[in-house]
Amino acid sequence: MSQVYRIKSLGDDPFEKERWDAFVERCPEATFFHKAGWKDVIGQSFGHSTYYLYAEASGNIEAVLPLGHIKSRLFGNALISAPFCVYGGIAAASRPARDALDEAASKLARDVSVDYLEMRNRTECIPERPRKHLYVTFRRKLDRDHDVNFKAIPRKQRAVIRKGIDSGLYGVIDPDLDRFYRIYAESVRNLGTPVFSKSYFQALREIFGESCEILTIERKGIAVSSVMSFYFRDEVLPYYGGGTAGARELKSNDFMYWDLMNRAVSRGVKVFDYGRSKQGTGSYRFKTHWGFEPEPLHYEFDLVKSGQIPDINPLNPKYRIFIGLWRKLPLPVSMLLGPWISRNLG
Repeated sequence: MSQVYRIKSLGDDPFEKERWDAFVERCPEATFFHKAGWKDVIGQSFGHSTYYLYAEASGNIEAVLPLGHIKSRLFGNALISAPFCVYGGIAAASRPARDALDEAASKLARDVSVDYLEMRNRTECIPERPRKHLYVTFRRKLDRDHDVNFKAIPRKQRAVIRKGIDSGLYGVIDPDLDRFYRIYAESVRNLGTPVFSKSYFQALREIFGESCEILTIERKGIAVSSVMSFYFRDEVLPYYGGGTAGARELKSNDFMYWDLMNRAVSRGVKVFDYGRSKQGTGSYRFKTHWGFEPEPLHYEFDLVKSGQIPDINPLNPKYRIFIGLWRKLPLPVSMLLGPWISRNLG
């Protein structure tokens, strides 16, 4: 007799959220971005509707799916798992539970009349669905010995890290969101990307607590680079980072990730997740210089009303003029306007 699953929607009940997170902690497929706290982050910071669905059988959660509804005149109408996150999709304890939840998600996508449903899977789930081949991720196991980790980095990159050490850089765990935010805002402006609001980063810290940490690199008391990282189980994921104008010469960003790696090992972390990059970009090349091997991400789409996979990314030629103009904006202007645009770039 086949198992019968009840599809439920996560509400605001703290006990219900604890059950959800307990499943996420023990499910091998789940990631930091499956945690229930993202439901509050997305709702509070961006005002988007969320649908956190789960499949339950015999009183036990067997699968979870975080979904956010992004509806924008500029960027379309989509149900995404998970918006503002590099990983998502269904995390399940069994194939039947996954199938039940996937069926519910497809029905929801049609009920709310989106253009498409996007599942940001780390592994392939439904081969017959259209997929985007643009993104890869970089992950590597860490040794408990710092010297072993250092020797695993290619020789040229080790030399760059040593230059950062020799220039007098040092890291501090930073309670100051202001320093991080200004450095990050400057970095994304220079890339031609609208910045998120400061309140978004405040929400991340408030909701995820010690799992969300800022490491700032200083030289002579002056902050030159900063990164916000997420800790999940035995993994660390540096997620939002950047450097000042002087960071490149000081090799501060290189030193920052090496310092983060050491700190993570001291906390018992076993996996360093360098995160998502678009193939062929500077970020992609930077991570390969560390000896990390790219792993394809399997972003799968259920095209509800759309006739093709969306192409919302900076490599799309139609965004080049916008990116060029955005890079020229004064920093205060980009920090003022950016959040109004970035809230729809899920």
